[in-house]
Amino acid sequence: MTIPTADGTTFDQDYLMLAQVNNISLAFNDLGTGLPLVFLHAFPLNRTMWAEQEKGLSAQFRVITIDLRGHGESDAPLWHYSLDQAADDVRSLLDHLSIRQAVFIGLSMGGYIALAFYRKYAERVKGLVLADTRAQADTEDGKRARFEMAQLAYRQGAGAIAEIMIPKLLSPATIQTRPELVQRVRTMIEGNQVSGIAGDLMAMAERPDSQPLLTQILCPVQIIVGELDLPTPPADARLMAERIPDARLAVIPGAGHLSNLEQPELFNEAIRSFGLLLAGC
Repeated sequence: MTIPTADGTTFDQDYLMLAQVNNISLAFNDLGTGLPLVFLHAFPLNRTMWAEQEKGLSAQFRVITIDLRGHGESDAPLWHYSLDQAADDVRSLLDHLSIRQAVFIGLSMGGYIALAFYRKYAERVKGLVLADTRAQADTEDGKRARFEMAQLAYRQGAGAIAEIMIPKLLSPATIQTRPELVQRVRTMIEGNQVSGIAGDLMAMAERPDSQPLLTQILCPVQIIVGELDLPTPPADARLMAERIPDARLAVIPGAGHLSNLEQPELFNEAIRSFGLLLAGC
């Protein structure tokens, strides 16, 4: 699969691997050598959202990108989903790859899963990058909105979800001036099965409040947020940075919720400096 990247070049993502974990087939890419960086994507996208990170970081690190259960080329069973289940899938993949510890980079829903993973498997976490995400649980209104979105997906399909999500995921300037990136995000969303979309909406609505966990996180943490992020604004990032011991915070100018796609060079530099710091530990 050839992915257009932000600098106008393309990146060959024909590195698909499959692992059988927890009774499903999980798709992933595994590039480079060195300190493992495990990337956990946003809802409702897939591992191709990390193409710029694979291209920019795999010369220095082992970069693993995963299609989470219900997304991309992984299985999307019609059943109950949870963030703990997603964390278990990731742990099983690490076992499959004989990786004892890794740095986990989670954006939005991926951040929720990274927190769930730390809650269950802290000893496997060398470092955390929490990007464009938050620790708070959904409000009642938020849960209701996820339920309504799941019903819309069931009635009208993934295309209807793309129409709702794109204005939330990308900044207005990007939507107006970068049609190729808008189409790339739309293609990712529309490529998902409704069972996966609905399952993840259920999982996110049921997630616990992670604020009590923040003060207990002992590994190094890098927090990243787009300056123009609407779903998880900089105030949410600052809350995490204030409560997690010694957390670092990077605010990326001109980026919305998908800061890794809108400003990949700045995003990569934050990851690179954090990864090199941990590699030297």
